[in-house]
This record gives sequence, structure tokens and C-alpha cells, in this order.
Amino acid sequence: MSLLALEGVGKRYRDGARERIALREVSLALEAGELAAVWGLRRSGRSTLLRVAAGIEQPDEGVVRFDGRDLAKHGEELLGSAIGYCQKRLRGEEGRGVLGHVMVGLLVRGISASEARRRAHTALERTGAAGCSAMGLTELDGAEAIRVAVARTLALEPRLLVIDEPTQGVDLMARDEILLLLRGLADDGVTVLMSADESTALSGADRAFSLSDGELRGTPARELAPVVQLRPADRRTA
Repeated sequence: MSLLALEGVGKRYRDGARERIALREVSLALEAGELAAVWGLRRSGRSTLLRVAAGIEQPDEGVVRFDGRDLAKHGEELLGSAIGYCQKRLRGEEGRGVLGHVMVGLLVRGISASEARRRAHTALERTGAAGCSAMGLTELDGAEAIRVAVARTLALEPRLLVIDEPTQGVDLMARDEILLLLRGLADDGVTVLMSADESTALSGADRAFSLSDGELRGTPARELAPVVQLRPADRRTA
């Protein structure tokens, strides 16, 4: 059984008097520890696909299953625990520093302050953002902000991490390190589903898909699409 399965998924939106089709009969299955990337131009439907896959939005047709469970019925209990949707925008107006920002998702779920702090520090170390723990959110550069956002999601210990355009706003030198981080998470067993607006961000994925006019195209099975290495195989992001 696949960890995540989209079966004949369709999604439509009203655009004034017109109806816009964002997804057309999209089918996709991801296994544990797989990194999949979806490429598409603006308004191609890639962000919609990720929100539907995470259970944030429900499809108009078809079904989305996580570990065999229909997200239309169980999405509320799975999102924020087994499924982590990474919110890249860090809201500095909350008045929290980085550590508090990573902890807050755990605290609202009833995790003790001491355990939340431990898990937050562990997640920041895993994403290479431990040096940012004492900083304020507004002090972070683009790459640091992405690492902190991933850490906040990772602290929830999800089995599936969904992230929209993780390299957006990140300079060229830092881009590959972010992609290596996501590759490392997949190698550690976390399934990663990401989107990209440029083909260079597809490197390192087990499978890469394109989305155009709501139709998904790509390699159907992981074994048919070997990983494209960004760096020598023995180099990993801490």
C-alpha cells in the first residue's frame, strides 16, 4: 500500500463567470522515503495539487488516501501530525523568535514545554538552522527562513512533508543545500512532495512530474527514475 495515493483527482474553481479547471484526473502514488517534485508554470495547478495532497482542500472528483485512509474523512486528524504542510511564510508579527516559532505547533497540541523545546532544537539541528534558534524571525535571510519553516513542520514528526516551492527566494548558492536537505529527509524515511517553478529545482528527486492545464505527466514508478545526485553520494546536509 502506498503512503500517499491520489486517484482520479479533479479540482475546479470559479473565476468570475468562468470555471477554471486546476486538476484533471490526476493519479499519483508515493511510497515511504520518496522525494517527488512537481514542476509547473504559474497557475498550472501545482500549489492546488499540494494542498489537495495534504488534505487542506478536498477534491471535486476522485479520492486522496494517506496510508489507506480517505483524507476527505480523516484529513483533519492527520494534517499537522502524520502529514506536515510546510508554511514558508514566517509571521514576525507574532512576536516570537525562531525557537518559539518552531515550538508553537507542538504546544498547541498539548506537548509539554520541555518536550516541545527538545523537539524544536532537534528539528533545527536537522535542518541546519541550529545557529538561528536565538534569532528573531525578521533577522533571517531567505535560506534560513526556509530551514526554520521546515524545522517547524519537522518537529511535528510527520511521515509526509509537503512543501510548495522550497527554493523560491533563495539565492543560487543556497538552493542546492535546501534541495540536499529535502533529499536527506527522504533518505531518512520521510516522504517529501514538493513543487518547483524551474527545472533546476527538480534535481535529487526520485521522480519529477510536470503539470500543465491540470494534467500531470511524469515517470509512473520510482524504480524507473533513479535519483539525480546534486553532489557526490557521500555528502549530506546536517
